[in-house]
Amino acid sequence: MKGAFVGDIIGSAYEWSGMKSSVFPLHVPRSHATDDSFMTAAVALAFGRARKEGLPETQEVLAPLLCREMRTIGRRHINAGYGHIFKKWLLSDAAGPYGSFGNGAPMRVSPAAWYGRSMEETKKLALISASVSHNHPSAEKAAECVAGCIFMARQKASKAEIEAYLRRFYTLPDSLEAARDKEPKDATCDGTVPDALLCFLAAGSYEETVRNAVSLGGDSDTLAAMAGSIAEPFFGIPQHILAWAEPLFTQEMKAALALYAENTAGDK
Repeated sequence: MKGAFVGDIIGSAYEWSGMKSSVFPLHVPRSHATDDSFMTAAVALAFGRARKEGLPETQEVLAPLLCREMRTIGRRHINAGYGHIFKKWLLSDAAGPYGSFGNGAPMRVSPAAWYGRSMEETKKLALISASVSHNHPSAEKAAECVAGCIFMARQKASKAEIEAYLRRFYTLPDSLEAARDKEPKDATCDGTVPDALLCFLAAGSYEETVRNAVSLGGDSDTLAAMAGSIAEPFFGIPQHILAWAEPLFTQEMKAALALYAENTAGDK
């Protein structure tokens, strides 16, 4: 999950900037956590509290927990960059899923791959995490794909194996250059997830992955969060990046990581 947090923080300073280069300062004074990190933390806390309490990890049990955590944290950080309709969802206790195909589902899905103990369980958790708001087929597909890639990376799958999996869901751009040439105004799942996946596939490190994501010039915090969430278990995050990024983690992000560590303390 740190991969999503750090990618979000790095991308935050360059969102919709039109950046078309991978050469830029990773850490600038305006770097900060955005809605991507807060909703990832909310999903992680919901899954973590259910796991700690031994609750059935079903739609009926997890959906209310997800809504509670997302709304509690979202309202605490209401100006963190949420889309207009999702912000209304956060502010309404009665709002249900509204068929969104925006990239909010895949950007917050990484906890599904860390709490999932199998690919099947990862898929189930990914779809539940999307269902509370982003229940459009393209959002469900994106959540399943990104979570599956993260889980495979955690299981030490090769890049070729991960690529074969993700190509079951998407046709990727021909190259990073082709992705950079697109007009960077898209925040939909179908418009951003393939690009984020390519940023990981074309990279040789975590840092290169997030630099690729920012260099597309668009929704850079979300692109870097998604790409970074796969790059973390595959490459690892360099200590020099964590050294400046972790102090920018908020209370909610730290709590989500601590609860995950507590829940998995006995795992091998």
